Amino acid sequence: MVLSGRVFKFGDNIDTDVIIPARYLVTTDPKALAEHCMEDVSATFASEVREGDIIVGGSNFGCGSSREQAVLAIMGCGVKVVLAENFARIFYRNCINRGLYALEVSKETLEVISQGDVISVDLEKGAIQKRGSAKVFSFKPISDEMKKIISAGGIIPYTRQIIAKEL
Repeated sequence: MVLSGRVFKFGDNIDTDVIIPARYLVTTDPKALAEHCMEDVSATFASEVREGDIIVGGSNFGCGSSREQAVLAIMGCGVKVVLAENFARIFYRNCINRGLYALEVSKETLEVISQGDVISVDLEKGAIQKRGSAKVFSFKPISDEMKKIISAGGIIPYTRQIIAKEL
């Protein structure tokens, strides 16, 4: 599967309080959360992001509290994949468990991706390519099991699929 979209780039240590500020944690509705996603670091992100766009972070993306609403806010924006040098452990698992691709990419690759670039992420090949460039950057693909969880829409739908097969 190849995911393509416009890049919204953020720096290091983007914490869950920045992804969705605590003052908006009165709901778990992804669309309502999306209206305020990243607003403390980008006043225009929520109004500019579109279905299929891609978030690019730096190191330690998703640090801070372990709130699942951070992942829901990102998904509510229509983002299907987040690229970062590394992720906070609980945030990473929340992404997989909710059905959002969280891919670890080298710092060198992240440095050549800029705000507004259009990139394609080939999940099977572990490859990233910028539109208009022949250069391909590689990343370590996630496990087949994680791909199955994400493809199912998260851990709960995936578990339901397994149980249904066993009945």
